[in-house]
Amino acid sequence: MTIKQHFSPFKSILITGASSGIGAALAKRYAQKDVFLFLCGRNKQRLEKVANECRTLGAHVTIFSFDVTDADAAHEAVNSANSIQPLDLVIANAGVSSGIIGMPENTNATTMIMKTNIFGVVHTILPAIEIFKAQKQGQIVLMSSMAGYRGLSSCPAYSASKNCVKAWGEALRGFLAKDNIKVNVICPGFIKTPLTDVNAFPMPFLMQPEKAARIIESGIRKNKPIIAFPHIMVFLVWFCSILPSFIFHPILKLLPQKEK
Repeated sequence: MTIKQHFSPFKSILITGASSGIGAALAKRYAQKDVFLFLCGRNKQRLEKVANECRTLGAHVTIFSFDVTDADAAHEAVNSANSIQPLDLVIANAGVSSGIIGMPENTNATTMIMKTNIFGVVHTILPAIEIFKAQKQGQIVLMSSMAGYRGLSSCPAYSASKNCVKAWGEALRGFLAKDNIKVNVICPGFIKTPLTDVNAFPMPFLMQPEKAARIIESGIRKNKPIIAFPHIMVFLVWFCSILPSFIFHPILKLLPQKEK
């Protein structure tokens, strides 16, 4: 797919979960001349493929292959990237679901989902905050989900983890404003990624990652507190989030359950 070039106000960007899906699409969206990209992921082969595509678009690209649940590895990657080129944007995008793990939300899966989706974000963001405080500027982006607006019986651990990320990101925005650090939270609907490829149920308003990346990039540039899309799904999810429990919980029983 042809990537449309555009001007980016960011010159040094770190993205976790950059080997596929939204992370890879964002990497290509930001790839252009004089931009330094630091792409992080567990799969080194897929990560290098994305990196090469970004290099053909003119970007300077360095990859870091590690698991975001490893706090020391994440801290080292963020600080190493900053030593190469001072960071001005960090996107904590890495995440998993029970379908990706390949097991139902049992004890092992729940633990892995929480470690990756919550602590993986924490491990990425905390060193970035220290860097940006020292620089007295910077922008942090956290990947949540529409599933984070209210607990869903179809994916308890996943929705809980994304709810945590959403709440933390919203709180950090006000908490870090005095340090001139911008914070944005992304809440996408269904995007065609490895996370949704395993879903065996209808996914309304399914969107390609390239389109999602355009919306996200625009929201980050405009410093929107919450970057939620598509709009009709935002309204539906918001409406469900304000319903009283005695109405909402019977609706939950109608939602499709994940097979895994």
